Amino acid sequence: MTDFRRTLITLFIAASSALGCGSADYSKDRATATSATTEATDTPDTLPAVAESVEFVAPPLTADQIREGWISLFDGRSLFGWDVPKVTNWHVEDGAIVADSGEKSLLLTPFQFEDFELRCSFHLVAGGNSGLFLRTAENAANPAKDTYELNICDSHATHKTGSLVGRFIAENVPSVEGDWHDFRVLCEGPHIQVWLDEKQIVDFTDTSDAVRLTGRLGLQMNQGRAAYRNVLIRPLNFRPLFNGKDINDWRVVPGSKSLFTVVDSLLQVSNGPGFLETAETFGDFAMKVEARINGDGLNGGVFFRAKPGTEKAPSHGYELQLHNGFKVDDRSKPVDSGTGAIFRRVPARYVVANDHEFLTAVLIAQGDRFASWVNGYQVVNWQDTRELNDNPREGRRLAAGHLSLQGHDLTTDLDFRSIDICPFGKFP
Repeated sequence: MTDFRRTLITLFIAASSALGCGSADYSKDRATATSATTEATDTPDTLPAVAESVEFVAPPLTADQIREGWISLFDGRSLFGWDVPKVTNWHVEDGAIVADSGEKSLLLTPFQFEDFELRCSFHLVAGGNSGLFLRTAENAANPAKDTYELNICDSHATHKTGSLVGRFIAENVPSVEGDWHDFRVLCEGPHIQVWLDEKQIVDFTDTSDAVRLTGRLGLQMNQGRAAYRNVLIRPLNFRPLFNGKDINDWRVVPGSKSLFTVVDSLLQVSNGPGFLETAETFGDFAMKVEARINGDGLNGGVFFRAKPGTEKAPSHGYELQLHNGFKVDDRSKPVDSGTGAIFRRVPARYVVANDHEFLTAVLIAQGDRFASWVNGYQVVNWQDTRELNDNPREGRRLAAGHLSLQGHDLTTDLDFRSIDICPFGKFP
């Protein structure tokens, strides 16, 4: 393989879902914001979102942050990827998520996050009340038990801006209403730290009986106009599945024609078809993979929740697609579903990556919900509503399964630099 053909794709898979200023009922009807090419299925409190065209805006992330696993939860143009309450006028205005009328509500991620680092810019009108809900339950009636509510309210009687409502009072915090400001949040086990405009204002360890170690992320509209932008998150606690030296913890699926070799700390995949499978199995997780497609229009993939591969049935799993092709100079029209797609289930809404260039993609798998990012930009938000089936090719599989690297065909030429996993579900 020549140096010219060695271009690195970074792929990151992750799985995660949870919610509270006050005791409002935040479980109101919601619309799930999905891709224009994704079918949003009716479920309780959920309606299909209106299909939107894709206007790509690169996430506000550096190359180093992308490689670290940062992803953007807001694409700058739409509410794609969020569970949207119908009782509030959540919308996008001037590159920000905005709510200023309707009932109190939370704009929620569909996934739970356990340990993470979060960055978010916010703006609250004078006299308003809002907040970030960390590790939240969907029905967060009691902020002292059901969530960590990072308050944004300079006039709150007891827990002003920067405080965790019902849990921790931040002191000497400057007023924030009327201007844009930045939160940075670090949640590691029961330890929560918060910075406001780069100054630490919270260092709190929850020793109560109501400690929450997992939950969704929510943006609150309580009173007055609230706006959010640059909503970025990085799941923590990844561990490598590829050690850069050998593939002793993997097995080649019987009947494979692909070659799987380690050269210069890269796992090279050539020829095909064939599959290299993990010994371990994973159900809900966040996975980060760095790879390189070493040719124009080549095809590969990372299978997950897969049944053990056999010579007759080598790849019965969901597939995270690796294919950077697109049609007629339009990146919203991927070839073979596009990088980040769940192949045969939902295409990527935009082809972010190029062959012979670095890219980062992210997949979150939790229960029947799946989402993926490429270079920090979300390309898939999908719910598998098929009937339960042990084989993901035929139905919805919730059980843990293997990860499997695909050598697609004779032209396959891929390098994997890293494959990292962060299993979810260690906390109830």
